[in-house]
Amino acid sequence: MKKTFLFLALVLLSGSCVSTKSTLKNVDDNAPNLVVTKDNTFVITKYSDDKKYGYDEDYPINIFYRNTLNDKINQERFLNALAGPKGEKITYSKLESCCPFPTKRTDLGAGLLDVYELKWEGQKKPIKLYLNIFEKGVLMVPVGLSLNKK
Repeated sequence: MKKTFLFLALVLLSGSCVSTKSTLKNVDDNAPNLVVTKDNTFVITKYSDDKKYGYDEDYPINIFYRNTLNDKINQERFLNALAGPKGEKITYSKLESCCPFPTKRTDLGAGLLDVYELKWEGQKKPIKLYLNIFEKGVLMVPVGLSLNKK
């Protein structure tokens, strides 16, 4: 409840900053539905060759959640499917929600991206990925990462 109130307050305060046109470049309402493995991770078969995919707020990873009760479950399913560049086990934590954008998928007409920090052993500098739970898109492995081979 507290999280919902905070989200509503943030959206209302930043409402004047939200353009009526979305800047998100990789939304695809025709993307295939997401498939979950027996390990509760997403089946991902494509690797992105776009260095902005996931690393830039205009090119977030779109993991539409509207058919689940928990808005974080798809973020976890996606992140748990990933590994470091050489298959290293990653850890992740949510840093913030940012970057308001217009969307027809919320009652308020706006959504926020969630920013996650990913780390793995031997890494020089943690990476940040932008995840979008409001829009749909083709799910891919971002450049510099690999699939978890569990």
